Amino acid sequence: MSRAFSEVALRRSISCNPRVANPRLENLVTTAALVLLVAGCFVVLAPFVSALLWSVVLSFTTWGLYERLLDLFRQRRTLAALTMTLLLATILVAPVVIVTAQLRDNVENLMHAVKQVADTGIPPAPAWLDQLPMVGDYAKKYWLQLRAETTAPTSAGSETLAWLHQQAAPVSKWLLERGLAFGQALLQLTLSVFAAFYLYRDGIVVVARFRSAMERVAGARAHGLIDLAALTVKGVVYGILGTAIAQGFVATLGFAIAGVPGPFLLGLITSVVSLVPGGPPLVWIPATLWLLHEGETGWGMFTLAWGFFVISGIDNFVRPYLISQGAALPFLLVLLGVIGGLLAFGFIGIFLGPTLLAVGFAVIREWTRGAVLSAVPPTESPVQ
Repeated sequence: MSRAFSEVALRRSISCNPRVANPRLENLVTTAALVLLVAGCFVVLAPFVSALLWSVVLSFTTWGLYERLLDLFRQRRTLAALTMTLLLATILVAPVVIVTAQLRDNVENLMHAVKQVADTGIPPAPAWLDQLPMVGDYAKKYWLQLRAETTAPTSAGSETLAWLHQQAAPVSKWLLERGLAFGQALLQLTLSVFAAFYLYRDGIVVVARFRSAMERVAGARAHGLIDLAALTVKGVVYGILGTAIAQGFVATLGFAIAGVPGPFLLGLITSVVSLVPGGPPLVWIPATLWLLHEGETGWGMFTLAWGFFVISGIDNFVRPYLISQGAALPFLLVLLGVIGGLLAFGFIGIFLGPTLLAVGFAVIREWTRGAVLSAVPPTESPVQ
């Protein structure tokens, strides 16, 4: 009896005193706490956002292979996830480490050459320079004139050497920045492969929770948008990997025809660096210079044309085409998504850009579909 009386008294005191329980104030405090929690988590994870997103892309696009390994290991998720992680590290991280080491050596040699030119002047003209078609004579005369200016103790030579000294520092700084950027990309790639292990092991639970959260936000249409985003990510990844394989293949073919040593290794390096926009010239330009240095002027010009029009040229057509085929998006949206995403998010933006545009395009198309159908006369059939 006393317990029932105390509960009734408590309810009356709460109803009479709104300061004790204010639902609006409680909701406000809860929302503020939630916002602060999300902001704090974002601040902590901000340096790793690119790596985490890239690990999601990697684990999602290779999930079919993971399921086969899961069946092979009798549903041992940890063992299958560890095997997939080691496989990704072998395929993705190891080649990038090799390319990074070679690029570091080449950068050091180039910086030494720039410093030597700034200190001692232009070296003698190579023998193959005057053999270049159409521009050989002009290039050799200009080379000799520039060498005379940099080696002669005149005011003009001093000005030229001073200009070379001024250019040596910016070139060295630019090369150092590119090396640091490549090292950061390697670190992000390593972290993404490490995070992919946990996504493989607990991926089913993560996907279920993500779908449940998106259903609360977007309702029943959330599943369609998630499927569209998944299809887009697959199209983008397969398009980029397909382009890398195509560029590596044609690079190997061209180097083998021109007689460049190690065409298969150079083709592998071309496939790796093609993931970065403007990467393939880092391979075929040194190969061209090597052929010219060896006196193979004709093959050098062939490699130059092959690299510019074939190796680097297919990147402008094959990549957007493959992405548009896999993602079922207009070609223009894919192209804008790749370029805009790269500028906005860095390397991971190659995948995020088309995905975001795909989801936005699908939402707009769904919202406007009813108005378009009502505007079309009954005798006409709208284009779906």
